[in-house]
Parts: sequence; structure tokens; C-alpha cells
Amino acid sequence: MANVELKLQDLLQNDWKSVLKSTFQSENFEKLSVKVLDAYQNEIVYPSASHLFEAFNLCSYQKTRVVILGQDPYHGPGQAHGLSFSVPPGVSLPPSLKNIFKELFQDLGLMRSSGDLSDWARQGVLLLNTSLTVRAGEAGSHVAMGWPIFAKAVLSVLNRKDSPIVFIFWGNHAQGFTSLIDERRHCVIKSAHPSPLSANRGGWFGSKPFSQTNEFLVSQGMEPIRWA
Repeated sequence: MANVELKLQDLLQNDWKSVLKSTFQSENFEKLSVKVLDAYQNEIVYPSASHLFEAFNLCSYQKTRVVILGQDPYHGPGQAHGLSFSVPPGVSLPPSLKNIFKELFQDLGLMRSSGDLSDWARQGVLLLNTSLTVRAGEAGSHVAMGWPIFAKAVLSVLNRKDSPIVFIFWGNHAQGFTSLIDERRHCVIKSAHPSPLSANRGGWFGSKPFSQTNEFLVSQGMEPIRWA
């Protein structure tokens, strides 16, 4: 964290900085910032600070038209790079991502080899985790810092956006945020989580989130997402 200012929002590079201005000025976020900056200085944290707001920097507020809500960054070395479910180029696919790609093939007949979902983000897919950081090797270790409060603020701001958005909530954790979204204005897609434990119980394979998303976008006069 050397040479990084003591304000997390300085890592943002686009309109999110102004859109979330009141959130960044809140007491909750100030407390969160102190805890996160301290963690970067005293433990191994994923993703790196330079990728903390990668989801936002690749997908501006103005451009956002789809949200895929994850939970935690991957907590293994070299996996997390700031985008939910995504891994950097050349990194082996985690089990959940393998199942996402299996469903993509079943749904639209499309195949992907790279787990880097940056191309989705650049098309307006906000790959948001409800916690943006995690301690190495310890899933859920930074939840208590207050990240979910920040995630709720982000979703609330998006809910007020004039143009409709597709919100994709996989699993019980993500679906716990559904109440923040006005389903009369936006499209909410819910299913089981793609993790092997959840997916194999049913409700993931055959859920068709990718075709549902594109059908809604086209119905609203927007370009479909190029998933592969």
C-alpha cells in the first residue's frame, strides 16, 4: 500500500467517484477505509490495492446495464483481480467459474477458455462483490469491516438509475440484496449459486441467465452482451 493516499476513493478513476460521493463522505465508509488500509499494511490481502475498484474502473456508472453480484474475492494467490467470479488471464478456472461457463454453453452454445471477464465489464457488466477485499486463505474474513454496507449503497444508487438494469443474483447471499431493487423497473434474475455444492443440488444448470439478460436488454432497445 505504499504511496497510496489514505482515501480509498482515490483509487477510482471515473464517474463512480461523484456518484458515490455521499457514501464516501459517510462515517461508515470512513471507518471501513481505516480498516481496509490497515489490513493492506499488516496482512496479505486480495485483490491488490491497484485492483480494489477494478469492477468500477472498467464499468462506469453511466455504462452499467448488468450487475452480477458475487460475495468474496477469491482468497488464493493470484486469483482475485477485483471482478466477481473472474480470474486474471492464464489462471486456472475456479469451480464456480467452470460451472458458469458450462451454463453459458448450455444456454447460448458459447465457449470461453479464459476466466478473465474484463470484456464483460467493458460492455457494461458490473462484476460486483459484496466484500471487495479478503485476507489470504480466509473466506469472508473482511465482511465485518463493513463492505456489505458499501455494496448496498452501490445497489441503491443503481436502482435509482433512469435506464433499466439487469441484476443477476446467484445464491442465497446475493438474493439477500434483492429488496434493494425495484423489480417493476429493473430485471432481476435469481437462481442457485454456480458453486459445485449448490449447482449440483439443482437450480443452476438450465437457469439461462445469459439469454434472459440479452432478451431483456434487446427489449429495452439496448445492445446484447457479447458473452464470448
